[in-house]
Amino acid sequence: MLYLFKIFSRYIFILSILYNYSLAIEIKNPYHAVDVAGKQRMFTQKMLKDYAMIGMNNSFGNPSEDLKKIMKEFEDHLKSLHDYTKNPKIKKSTNEVKKLWLPIKKVLSQKPDKGHVGKLQESLDELLSLSNDVTHLFAKDTGKSAGKIVDMSGRQRMLSQRMASLYMLKVWGVDDEKFREKMNSAMKLFKTSLDTLEKSKLNTEEITNLLAKVQKSFMFFEIMNKSNSAFIPALIYKKSNDILKNMDTVTRLYVEVKKK
Repeated sequence: MLYLFKIFSRYIFILSILYNYSLAIEIKNPYHAVDVAGKQRMFTQKMLKDYAMIGMNNSFGNPSEDLKKIMKEFEDHLKSLHDYTKNPKIKKSTNEVKKLWLPIKKVLSQKPDKGHVGKLQESLDELLSLSNDVTHLFAKDTGKSAGKIVDMSGRQRMLSQRMASLYMLKVWGVDDEKFREKMNSAMKLFKTSLDTLEKSKLNTEEITNLLAKVQKSFMFFEIMNKSNSAFIPALIYKKSNDILKNMDTVTRLYVEVKKK
């Protein structure tokens, strides 16, 4: 019996190693680095959205498991970005991100507390700002305008989650006097960026079709923002993930276009 237990324990250990290895990101080129770095911005807002959903005891989309997954991916991506770059300025920035991330990770690992969420939002916004700086440095490192398009496309993923996280906090009853200002700013940037992407010369038929779907999903947010009625959090959660999924594909396709 003891022998079987040892075999089982070893099997679980090997599986855990394979699982962690599977999450590692192999950055293949400068444009892929911009894509990965840009995804870090999105993670900061998606973690906040999940945190609020858990705090509201809303299990739609399984936010508890999603939060754990995103936290792990954030760390793995950060390590991959740091190991990939040879630029000392970028390495310094990724170290700054790691330093800020550690106390945030501790809060996110605990049971959500409405009394702490205001400070958490400030910290995640700071992490977003630093991650944005890292993304811009990687985009600049490509030396070409296409890096800016990948950067902008990737930023749309973040904005989809920012709009959703702000709304979740409002529904949860978190008092934020700058809520309207933050929401309007995020929506304005999303709209102007989407207009720019729709006019890009890099667009393929597939990219154009995906951007059209994003436009339709974004209309839902515009209606929500103008309405005084409360929307069901699950609907906001789903629509934000629809935009995220499509913009993630668009960003990957922009990276693929540049490889050809």
